[in-house]
Amino acid sequence: MEVAILTVGDEVLAGDTTNTNATWLAGQLSDRGVRVVRILTVPDDHAVIRDTVTEWRAAFDAVVITGGLGGTHDDVTADAVAEAFGRDLTVDPSVREDVIETVAAYRDRNPELVEAHDIDLDVDAWASLPEGSRPLINPEGLCPGCVIENVYVFPGVPDEMKALFELVAGEFGGDTVSTTLYTPQPEGSMVDALAGVRERFDVTVGSYPNSETANRLKVTGTDPAAVAAAVDWLRDRVEIVDD
Repeated sequence: MEVAILTVGDEVLAGDTTNTNATWLAGQLSDRGVRVVRILTVPDDHAVIRDTVTEWRAAFDAVVITGGLGGTHDDVTADAVAEAFGRDLTVDPSVREDVIETVAAYRDRNPELVEAHDIDLDVDAWASLPEGSRPLINPEGLCPGCVIENVYVFPGVPDEMKALFELVAGEFGGDTVSTTLYTPQPEGSMVDALAGVRERFDVTVGSYPNSETANRLKVTGTDPAAVAAAVDWLRDRVEIVDD
């Protein structure tokens, strides 16, 4: 299963917000045997989001999007995804009810704040999702997510994104396996060994230098036996230490 991750937000591109969502999602997907083949951050730009979703939904098994959902002026993801599928935005009654209940609970908890700032949300703006999508009710916040065919759309708030991913985590799976090794050897001293293991086994090997701890080698493939054989071959040629 090949999956692409799209994060949306001007604040991420500006460096104001660290893109922890993409890192967390990639780890969760990889742990399930999924091959993450793209990670891209785009601005809150309707056309860019629409065009990326249009291209990616046809190219990959699934697309995971996080960010740009809600009812503020720069929340354009839901509308862009809807247009990528040639659909309108609609409001599911169950989603509207959940948004109303979430707002009411917030008002009850923060009466002084609500009164001081005259908070009056447009419920439908926050509840709108692409027509025909499967709503994902948000247990951690206001804005829902959704699934439309092979595209999964989550809010950008990390706790909310994680909660909604858990609702659909079982829909992601694959046969990719990997083993990570650690070595004190400098990367330049392993050139022949890394080339040799790639030639002999149907695996990929990532080499990740780290000046503070041991360098990391990650052996990945779809055949567990091939991965195990490649790891054994490397152990005979590279100094390996416990992690």
